[in-house]
Amino acid sequence: MSNTAVPTEPSLEPGNPLSVGTFSGPEGVNFSIFSRNARAMTLCLYDTIHQNSPSRQFDLDPSINKTGDMWHCHIRGLKPGALYLWRADGPYDPSQGQRFNVNRGLIDPYAKALTNGTWDLSGALGYDPTSPESDLSFSTHRDDAPLPKCVVVDDDFDWQGDAPLNYPLKDCIIYETHVKGLTRGLLRTNDPQRASPTRIAKSDDPKTGFSLPPGVEALEHPGTYRGVAEMIGYFKKLGITSLEFLPLHEFDSAEHFRRNPKTGAILRNYWGYSPLAFFAPKAGYAYMDGQPHDQRDPDFPLREFKFMVRELHKAGIEVILDVVFNHSAEGNELGPTLSFRGLDNSIYYMLDEDRRRYKNYSGCGNTLNCNHHVMRTLIQDCLRYWVVQMHVDGFRFDLGSILGRDSSGRLLENPPVIESIAEDPLLRDTKIIAEAWDAGGAYQVGSFPGGRWAEWNDKYRDDVRRFWRGENAGALHLATRITGSSDLYLRDGRKPFHSINFITAHDGFTLNDLVSYSWKHNEENGEDNKDGAQENWSQNFGVEGPSEDPHVEAKRQRHLRNFMATLLLSIGTPMVLGGDEIRRSQGGNNNAYCQDNPISWYDWSDAQEHKELLDFFSSLVAFRKAHPAFRRPEFFTGQDRDSNQLPDITWYDEHGLTPDWSALNHTLAAMIDGSAQETGEQDDDDFYLMFNAASHGIVFTVPRHPRNLPWHLIFDTGAKPHQTVLSVDQALLSPPLGKSYAMAPRSMALLVAPRL
Repeated sequence: MSNTAVPTEPSLEPGNPLSVGTFSGPEGVNFSIFSRNARAMTLCLYDTIHQNSPSRQFDLDPSINKTGDMWHCHIRGLKPGALYLWRADGPYDPSQGQRFNVNRGLIDPYAKALTNGTWDLSGALGYDPTSPESDLSFSTHRDDAPLPKCVVVDDDFDWQGDAPLNYPLKDCIIYETHVKGLTRGLLRTNDPQRASPTRIAKSDDPKTGFSLPPGVEALEHPGTYRGVAEMIGYFKKLGITSLEFLPLHEFDSAEHFRRNPKTGAILRNYWGYSPLAFFAPKAGYAYMDGQPHDQRDPDFPLREFKFMVRELHKAGIEVILDVVFNHSAEGNELGPTLSFRGLDNSIYYMLDEDRRRYKNYSGCGNTLNCNHHVMRTLIQDCLRYWVVQMHVDGFRFDLGSILGRDSSGRLLENPPVIESIAEDPLLRDTKIIAEAWDAGGAYQVGSFPGGRWAEWNDKYRDDVRRFWRGENAGALHLATRITGSSDLYLRDGRKPFHSINFITAHDGFTLNDLVSYSWKHNEENGEDNKDGAQENWSQNFGVEGPSEDPHVEAKRQRHLRNFMATLLLSIGTPMVLGGDEIRRSQGGNNNAYCQDNPISWYDWSDAQEHKELLDFFSSLVAFRKAHPAFRRPEFFTGQDRDSNQLPDITWYDEHGLTPDWSALNHTLAAMIDGSAQETGEQDDDDFYLMFNAASHGIVFTVPRHPRNLPWHLIFDTGAKPHQTVLSVDQALLSPPLGKSYAMAPRSMALLVAPRL
């Protein structure tokens, strides 16, 4: 970065308080930032990203450059690309919740880009770590070099007519993935510390042993936003509609946790659940084209992110962001002073009764004061920015229940920020998905406030896992989950699609590991295997980890297909963990938050090895998209609409009789009337689902269709000839089934009675 962005003779003007953050115009750049309790504010400008001290600085006059609690100025002649930080002077009194330190450079909470480089936040402490008074002491050390600088950006971009796709949630198939890990394994080097991706061949290269994903002819920018765009051919092959990315707001990926006790490597922040700047896309995921940091256009991450979104939208694929508004990277009272803490600690954070310490409903040291008007406004502005300027289609809110807590940590009946997000006119078509719990004990699955919010349904995850593991009475819970979880969402007027159904997610076992490990193996996280969920409802079929036993592998393959078919034929919105379709494994690690290495990266040679499973998954996705019977917008009633209609769903046991729901059973069957749509949806064929979670084969009685239509087989996870999913036209090429059907142990089948 040259110093051309900073004018030779910059001039300070009053500025506009309404343009929060930065706004560049033809005559210069406007700055506006909140601080109620600061006595003075200084704007610092830098020529390069590694400068220890600013090239220019401007002390704001409260009589001219402050309106209410907003400090503001206009720097005439300044241009996009300028680098800046703030300094705030005010009381340093931790016992009263005040932690101002004028020696600390501060990141603008509204910064739209940060410079990329090596971070060393040990020098950003507001206190003297050598003092016996710990955080009650005051640091006089001043060095801005380790801290990323904020960037004045130019939001102009050639969108080529693009806009968010905003598919109806009921029609979505969400694929949860990680921007970097999706393609990072295709680098020539396995060194996780390498800063810049290396180009690879445009086809499978036998010299390097790399395999490209199916449908991808070239992948030249692995580990980046552009690398995601180069994966479009694969996403289209899968048929998924929406990508949900793990956090990509700026965070310190070099954050030091501990060392891997097996390899000695320093563990890093891989998942990104430690945000630093909510408006800024992570610069480390942008293609760096080999230029040195100090010569690169500093707002390139915005253009790279927008390019990715635009190209995905052209292919009909939505972008959903995992957002973390519940805490920041500043940690507890012993953490660094980076932004919120130094700007107005007592307003941005929930403080304990003694005011020195932080309430910790996030499990990460602090909790943002989300329902304070200032923080609530920031969240709202941030979401609007990502939708309007960055064209994203939705958000998944990490630890969403924190958004429902007041400044004292109490759960509110009608939380202002949750209601504001749901009712915001600019976000009306945007997907909002809550992780409806937090680390402070709140659990709101089925009762998350705010009306139109969808939720990650962990009850679906657990009940489906338990059923297929053969738990007693699992069939009753399975019936509830595969029909949209009406016990959770019907009572407050929400719909089946508000249930985000998932069996695996980034937090937990991969699908392959769910059928390969009976215990978690997180030893490489350096926490003595104490981290991660203890109860996973998994099973290893006799061998812990990889197995070459064909009998064990056959059982695992069948179980994988059972999970996939259950998920994609359930009413609700399915979410798939990326890589499950190719049996991606983390070696039994169910909490790989710190594993920025091959444990987490996708190995695309798995796609060749497990092509049959990949084809099965893709054909299931295509089948779901082709049949509205599995994308119902309303709950089943179990009743017919009039005398000419069948019941919309009828339940059976293996004998073709009404199930005894009080029995400890491992089987279930259901007949679905494809015409039973109440909102003008397209009519469909009729279907018959059969589930056998028993460890032995069972002959199911197949009830006669009420209109004497013949039943044909679509797939059977226990029958080798039917490892793919047939279309209805393909199924009709085989003879109709008789009055009974033999189900293999732990298997699932789908029949169709074509009526169209």
